[in-house]
Amino acid sequence: MKLMGWAIALAAIGLSPAVASAQAPQAASPQVTTATPAAAPAAATPAPAPSIDYAAPTPGVGIPDGRAGIQDQVTALGQQAKDFHNNWLLLMCAVICVFVLGLLLWTMFRYRRGANPTPSRTSHNTAIEVVWTLVPVLVLVAIALPSIRLIRAQYSPPPADVTIKVIGNQWYWTYQYPDNGGFEIVANMLKEKKDVKPGERYRTDADGPPLLAADERLVIPVGKVVKFIITSNDVIHSFAVPAFWTKLDANPGRLNETWVKVDRPGVYFGQCSELCGARHGFMPIAVEVVPEATFNAWLASKGGTPEGAKPSTEAPPVLAAPAPTGDNAAVEQPAINQAATAQN
Repeated sequence: MKLMGWAIALAAIGLSPAVASAQAPQAASPQVTTATPAAAPAAATPAPAPSIDYAAPTPGVGIPDGRAGIQDQVTALGQQAKDFHNNWLLLMCAVICVFVLGLLLWTMFRYRRGANPTPSRTSHNTAIEVVWTLVPVLVLVAIALPSIRLIRAQYSPPPADVTIKVIGNQWYWTYQYPDNGGFEIVANMLKEKKDVKPGERYRTDADGPPLLAADERLVIPVGKVVKFIITSNDVIHSFAVPAFWTKLDANPGRLNETWVKVDRPGVYFGQCSELCGARHGFMPIAVEVVPEATFNAWLASKGGTPEGAKPSTEAPPVLAAPAPTGDNAAVEQPAINQAATAQN
């Protein structure tokens, strides 16, 4: 038993250094740390630009006021078409009507029964047949030549400064600006005060006449070529602004194009001119023509950008952190392709 006790005691004395070394705290090894680059301050989000103040309509310009005839035109193409209509077609129609009426009156008087008790038996007259064949041909040629020039100008647009996609819906309009950020606005007719709930927006005289005022206007720059790409989401509509001499169908599944160049700032109204459903008469079009600076401000207020001023897509430069020193110095490690090493 004593030998057993001495053996246990000696074993305990021999193991005590190992136990002490295991329990003793290890010396703190130097920590390899890499300096984390300081986070760059977040860029301040610019406040949205205020929207422009819509202008009030000018009586008699771009708005129906009860006058007979064509509205005053604010485009060169529209003025050309109006002059052709008023100064050529109407004059020619008046001359033809007076000539035919005079011919009828002269025939009724000259060849009445009292003056011709014995009727003529003439059945053919070569001279008259030649005349009534050539005169209508000449009339058609006189109409066709200026008409073809007008159509050619209408469908041969110059390079566009602004492109707008016009989409007809039952029963409102959607306008997209693909070259200015691709944003979209939706225009609905403004109701009268008696037809809205308290607190809702209603039409005022500054918005436009009844049935023509819209809550959102189609804004275009003055003196710039604007191309309209017109289509529909459902049925056939028609985009018509009389003061621009513009009327073009919006067909689903098809893109039609027209263009305008308005030289006079102002507000101009139109509406859908194709029977498109129960609320066909409640699809107004309100177009505001503004200076280029105002147009750019309006684009910014809608989240768009002027053409040629695209937002930068480059990532901001990363600021390098100062080189660490002392115990925080990073230990440079060799670049190792871990995947390749694992495969090898």
